[in-house]
Amino acid sequence: MNMNTSTSWMHVFIKRFDRVIVTVLIVLMLLVIVLATIEVGWLIVQDIVSPPVFLLEIDELLDIFGMFLLVLVGIELLYTLRAYRTDNEVHVEVVFAMALIAVARKVIILDVKELDSLLLLGIAAIVLALSVGYYYVGKHIRTVCEDNLLRGRNEGP
Repeated sequence: MNMNTSTSWMHVFIKRFDRVIVTVLIVLMLLVIVLATIEVGWLIVQDIVSPPVFLLEIDELLDIFGMFLLVLVGIELLYTLRAYRTDNEVHVEVVFAMALIAVARKVIILDVKELDSLLLLGIAAIVLALSVGYYYVGKHIRTVCEDNLLRGRNEGP
């Protein structure tokens, strides 16, 4: 068996293995998203029926919003896995959006009265860095798409 045959066989094996693992991860992520959505519904029902009935306190609202954003992070991760499976590439813009949602979730559920100001500045720096990165990645993608349209190709980056 020569080197090219062995290398070719190994590439095929790795591609198939990668595809199986990503498919399993997609199925598991679907399950997690469904369970998290049920959890959000259950949390809302519990908060609504607990005294005072039909009134939500600030802590309960923060819990609900945090769970909503957690489901959104799961959906974004599912989208990233699906894009990786079909295109065999990671869409950086989606990863930035997912990171922004995750940080926003953390900011929403934080109790700012209990935190050090330096930690809050660090979180602000992370949000700013992710926002700037998201902007420039989106700008690059739009530029590449416009260039392709001008050249007569109807495709993205």
